[in-house]
Amino acid sequence: MPPEPPAPLATIAAALRRERERVGISLTELARRAGVAKSTLSQLESGTGNPSVETLWALGVALGVPFSRLVEPLDDAVRVIRAGDGPRVRSEQADFTGTLLSAGAAHLRRDVYLIELEPGAARATDGHTPRSVEHVVVAAGRLRVGPETALVELDPGDYAAFPGDAPHRYEALAPGTFAVLILEHP
Repeated sequence: MPPEPPAPLATIAAALRRERERVGISLTELARRAGVAKSTLSQLESGTGNPSVETLWALGVALGVPFSRLVEPLDDAVRVIRAGDGPRVRSEQADFTGTLLSAGAAHLRRDVYLIELEPGAARATDGHTPRSVEHVVVAAGRLRVGPETALVELDPGDYAAFPGDAPHRYEALAPGTFAVLILEHP
């Protein structure tokens, strides 16, 4: 039987320390670059924090790494993620949960997520790493998505791709909305 994967907070703590040390910056400098309180970052690196999607994206951008490098355990074994399992991270802005299903290898640079949304506030972002592209396929519900300047509405089975490095948002238009998101990044 394969070993149990590390808890999401332990994975995040180890990844933040590893990536911060790789870049060669202090906790204070990373907190400043990401716009995150130093105390929050310290808690995350010690495995006691409870990060939101927005906090992890900001830290990833500040470190120059994709979100997935902060939440997915390093492992080359065969992995199965059963429905409802996997590292789930909630948004502070909206009823939005992202579950990383797969992070691309260094030479592939793509991550696959299952996202779940409910009507209400939209999940907005300032953008991710330069030249990133988001691909979205709606599985259930209805979704308004895309750059702030070119939002589109998608029904089940619809696909859209858009620049991920520009301000964009996700907004559920029906209860029980979920989609597959593939994020490509250089």
